[in-house]
Amino acid sequence: MRMRIVDAFTDRPFTGNPAGVLLLDAFPDDDRLQNIALEVNHAETAFAHPLPGGGDADWALRWFTPATEVAMCGHATLATAHVLHTTGAHRGPVRFATRSGVLIATPGEDGVVTLDFPTAPLTAAAVPEGVAEALGARPLTAFDTGPDIGDLLVEVDDERTVHALRPDLRALAAFSERGVIVTARAEHPARGYDFVSRCFFPNVGIDEDPVTGSAHTALAPYWSERLGRSVLTGLQASPRSGRVRTEVRGGRTLLGGRAVTVIEGDLLV
Repeated sequence: MRMRIVDAFTDRPFTGNPAGVLLLDAFPDDDRLQNIALEVNHAETAFAHPLPGGGDADWALRWFTPATEVAMCGHATLATAHVLHTTGAHRGPVRFATRSGVLIATPGEDGVVTLDFPTAPLTAAAVPEGVAEALGARPLTAFDTGPDIGDLLVEVDDERTVHALRPDLRALAAFSERGVIVTARAEHPARGYDFVSRCFFPNVGIDEDPVTGSAHTALAPYWSERLGRSVLTGLQASPRSGRVRTEVRGGRTLLGGRAVTVIEGDLLV
């Protein structure tokens, strides 16, 4: 198996969110996929294989964290599309058959890959008791992000609060299926982003995800409604950091970003 490590939602190596990408002829058994993802030990490893022509999708795609398979992953989808495009394995827009339906990735001439994902259905919720103590910050609002994302989305006072978070990850695990998205309005929009976020996913083996495409399917409609614009840019303020361009189109959200291949090699077992 040929394996690549790709930094997604960035144009510079060693930033953004790294993902493993393996292009296969067919999926092996689930235990083997999970063991490979554990060995790669990045937030997600993507496995893809081509599908017969004439169907609704071009490639089958699955994503595994070191601990489990997930229903949706943005950065590993971007990374897979980047590999298909840069290696010539697929030309033009690619349709992926996934657990979240058919997802489309379109490479641009400028190197930006645009993902077409379902918009997360946001449901207002009461701020759970104990979440402020677990985060170390007081949430202003809380939203459930629906079954595909499985996160609790909370807004806090300001951008500085987001940067300063040092949460109790064990305590956070009690509040949602996957984890908690924390966000705030950008303090200085002139710096090129409209909102900031950080994502903590202890329930799938990821303490803090560097840049989370799937979370932006919830962040985009949240901030588009508040800021009155459909096109925005989000900064995920993890230590590696990265930016996601978002555009809400009703039930679909477009996520745009670049990617860089940093490692390429063969799996020997």
